[in-house]
Amino acid sequence: MVPPALAVHGALSRGVLAVTVLVSLAVLFTPGDDVPSSPAGVDKLVHFSLFAALALAGRWAGLQVRTLVVLLVAYAAGSEVVQWLAPLDRDGSLGDWGADVLGIALALLTWEALARRRVSR
Repeated sequence: MVPPALAVHGALSRGVLAVTVLVSLAVLFTPGDDVPSSPAGVDKLVHFSLFAALALAGRWAGLQVRTLVVLLVAYAAGSEVVQWLAPLDRDGSLGDWGADVLGIALALLTWEALARRRVSR
């Protein structure tokens, strides 16, 4: 049995996923001039958190783990390539991509651990 908080919630969960994707588009593709300055390391925390949120929203919306991992890792890599190539005045970074992948992995592992823990009770 899946705990109520982790159950797929139809339109609500899909809406949350859609909003999370829209936020990610704004965060990842805002031109460099519009990105506020921040202390060192905050950029990696933002990438980690953003992709963790995407992973959690995707699982809540009922996407399969493998599908979600492939889509999010490709999206993370693609966003870095676009930042590197496009005239956004942004820099693509392997470090940012690593933070993205770490966020995806930790979120999905946490989701699965909570689901298993609940089922075993």
